[in-house]
Amino acid sequence: MKKLFALLALAFAVYACQMPQITNESIETAIKEGNFTQAEQMIKLKIATEDLTPGEVWDLDAKIQTMHRIRKDFSKDDTTVLAYIKNVIPDVTPEQIAHWESTGALECMMIDGVKKYFRNAPRNLFRIDKEAQAHWDVNGRQSDELDLFLADYIPSVVATGAKGKIENFGKPKKFKINYSITVKPNEVPAGEMIRVWLPYPREFNRSKNVKLLSTTNKNYIISPDEYEHKSIYMEAEAIKDSAITFGYELELEVADHWFTFGPEDVKPYDTESELYKEYTAERETHVIFTPEIKRLADSLTAGETNPYNKARKIFDYICKTYPWASAREYSTLENIPSYVLANNHGDCGQVGLTFITMARYVGIPAKWQSGWMLHPGDINLHDWAEAYFEGIGWVPVDQSFGRVPNDNDAVSHFYLGGIDAYRYYVNSDYSGNFFPAKNHLRSETVDFQRGEVEWRGENLYFGRWSYNMDVEYLN
Repeated sequence: MKKLFALLALAFAVYACQMPQITNESIETAIKEGNFTQAEQMIKLKIATEDLTPGEVWDLDAKIQTMHRIRKDFSKDDTTVLAYIKNVIPDVTPEQIAHWESTGALECMMIDGVKKYFRNAPRNLFRIDKEAQAHWDVNGRQSDELDLFLADYIPSVVATGAKGKIENFGKPKKFKINYSITVKPNEVPAGEMIRVWLPYPREFNRSKNVKLLSTTNKNYIISPDEYEHKSIYMEAEAIKDSAITFGYELELEVADHWFTFGPEDVKPYDTESELYKEYTAERETHVIFTPEIKRLADSLTAGETNPYNKARKIFDYICKTYPWASAREYSTLENIPSYVLANNHGDCGQVGLTFITMARYVGIPAKWQSGWMLHPGDINLHDWAEAYFEGIGWVPVDQSFGRVPNDNDAVSHFYLGGIDAYRYYVNSDYSGNFFPAKNHLRSETVDFQRGEVEWRGENLYFGRWSYNMDVEYLN
């Protein structure tokens, strides 16, 4: 046996010597061309044969994990996709399919020489492309309960505002939240410690009176407020053949929060302030002033000097141009606003980051917030933003909720300076830090809403555990 191992080692060494040097550039080229198997082999050989630092090994391993995540996202084949489309458009032509693929409305990519479609590409097509959407509407498949709810709710909120008052808070709504994460059996070796971070509500001017009622684990750690991702941390030993559940129950109150102001109320910025410098700056990797961002933002705000008017033009353009669509995992995207501009669609976080980036570029401080939306019948992960106007302060901006159909401007533009009470506020920034610190690559490298799970040996990616949020409306 020892002889066999020695021969194998020698053969591997000879093979490695005959191989051309593997560079980071050659790996990146293979990944961009969709040659994932080749890229993974190159990475593993590079790690095995070169004297790399722990940081370099981490970065290379992250590339392997990212490719695995992309494979998971792009899991539909052409037969499945075509069958879905034909169910709505029976006479769809190959030319139409090719057109939708070219515009990004039907998202696909070549992986190892095979065309693979994004897992939600068939449904997204009927959200993104106007022609396809018309077929969906004709067939009576278009129904949005959230839009109907907001059409009634937002006017009622605006009507309660005090006349002449810029900042308004509505009567708080009280929620009981039950949140849990369940790790599937045998995902972690028996006896090893499972480490779990669950999203936890951040106390804020509109989110208050958080009362923790119970937890599944006697011992837990709630992260300090200065951490960007607010979490409750728990751990437990893995048990053979057993699922392990971590969870909590709490109550909290959240108020509608909106500002009523116009361009005349906004004062000039103190461009030397730390706030202005921090929140108008670029930030890797998603808030980058690319040439495309610059050209678009410049064209939208040409000749405009008032910050509110600039923000409104950006807000309205994004509302009109980029319809909501189910998103790829953020960890698989190099630059999210660039993705939105190239593909002409985006989910809440994607259009939110697009707003933040363009706002910062034109000199408006802007930042990220996220958590959950708690609207009856539509509980889901959600991201939004805040923008700062001198003389007003930080105001909410929910670019994804966008304009509310209404002739009253205070209603139609409620989400440019306002946010409703049905929110579970967790994150004060994106790609922040956890407490306690995480050891392995995050499942979600930008946001934090579902949770994070790892053990000593590895991160547990989505699908190896499940999450659940139950909401009870107490008033």
